[in-house]
Amino acid sequence: MANKEKGDRIAVANRVRIGVIGLGMGRHHARWYSALPQAELVALCDLDEGLLAEYGALYPQAETYTSYEALFESGKVDAVSVALPNVLHAPVTIAALRAGLDVLCEKPMAINAQQAEEMAQVARETGRKLMIHFNYRFTKPARFLKRYVEEGHLGELYYAKTRWLRTRGIPKMGGWFGIKELSGGGPLIDLGVHRLDLALWLMDYPRALTVSASTHDLLGARLAKESGLRYDVEDLAVAFIRLENGVTLTLEASWAGGTERQEEMFTGIYGDDGAVIQRNRGEGYDFEALALKDVAGHLVEMSPRLYPRDESDAGSSGAIVHFIHCILEDCPPEASAQHGVELMRIIDAVFASAQQGREVTIQR
Repeated sequence: MANKEKGDRIAVANRVRIGVIGLGMGRHHARWYSALPQAELVALCDLDEGLLAEYGALYPQAETYTSYEALFESGKVDAVSVALPNVLHAPVTIAALRAGLDVLCEKPMAINAQQAEEMAQVARETGRKLMIHFNYRFTKPARFLKRYVEEGHLGELYYAKTRWLRTRGIPKMGGWFGIKELSGGGPLIDLGVHRLDLALWLMDYPRALTVSASTHDLLGARLAKESGLRYDVEDLAVAFIRLENGVTLTLEASWAGGTERQEEMFTGIYGDDGAVIQRNRGEGYDFEALALKDVAGHLVEMSPRLYPRDESDAGSSGAIVHFIHCILEDCPPEASAQHGVELMRIIDAVFASAQQGREVTIQR
C-alpha cells in the first residue's frame, strides 16, 4: 500500500490494522492488540501451520499467512509486530519498512550492531516508524522513577547497576536460543538487553564509551554435553561500562547461576543526593519502585504505592499502546531504533572485550 493511502486509511478509521509475524512471543502481541480499541488484529503469520490454526481459531477475524512476503503484498495491514528468532529481525523488519509498514520489533533489535544500523537507516529512508519492544520502561514503577530522576532528586549521577539473573533458566535447550548464529548470544542479548535499556533510559540514554567484560558458558556447555545438544553461547555475562555522562555502569545477565530466587531483576541509579531502584517483588514480573533520599540527615527508603497496581504484563501492553499511539498521532516512538542501535553497539563490545580479555572502545 502506498504511504499516502496508508495514512489516509488510518486517519479515516482511527484504527491501525496490525499483523503479527511469529507466534512464539508474538502470541502475546496478538493478545495485547486484540484488547486495544485503536488496533485491529487482521493478520497472523508463522511457518508452523499448527500454531496458525491454533491462534487463528482464537482470533477468527485475522487472516493467516505462512509467508511474510505474501502478508506485505496483501495491502491489508498498516503495521506489523516482528516476533521471530533474532536472526530474522533485521531481514523481516527491513522488508516490512520497504513495503511501507510501521514496525514494532521484538528485542534484541538484531544479532549485531551492523544489522541494527541497517534497520535504522532503512527506517529513515522510508519514513516509517521503527520501535523496539523495550517493554520494561513502560511499567508504572519505571515511569515513576524516570520522572523522579528527571526532576533532579538524585543530584549528580555517578553509578548505576543493572542485572537479570536466573538460577536455572536456559530457554528451550537445544533450540535457536543457544546457537549464536541464530540468536546473536545468550542471556546478555536475551535478558541483559532489557535491563541495560532500562538503566540507560533512566539516565536519558548517555552513550557508552568503553566496556570491560567477561562471559562464561560452563553450566550451559555442561548441560548441553550431558544431553547431546548444541549450545555455543554464554550462560553468564558481566560488564563494566563507562558512560559519557561520567557514570560507571555494571551489568550482569545469567541464564544459569547462583541466586537467592529463581529470577532476579534489579536496576539502580545512584547520585550524590539519592538513588532509585526498580526490581521484581517476588518470583514473577510484578515490579516495585524504591527511592533512597537523605531526609533530616538520614537515608530514607521510600516505596511508593502506585495505583492502579500493575498486572504482570502491564509494561508490555503499555509498549503496545505506545506503538499504536505513535502511528495514530504521527509521533516518534520513545523506544527508538537509535536506542536499539546503541544497545547493540554495547553488546558487540561486551563480546569483543570478553574474547580479547581487555577493555574495548565502543565503535561508531
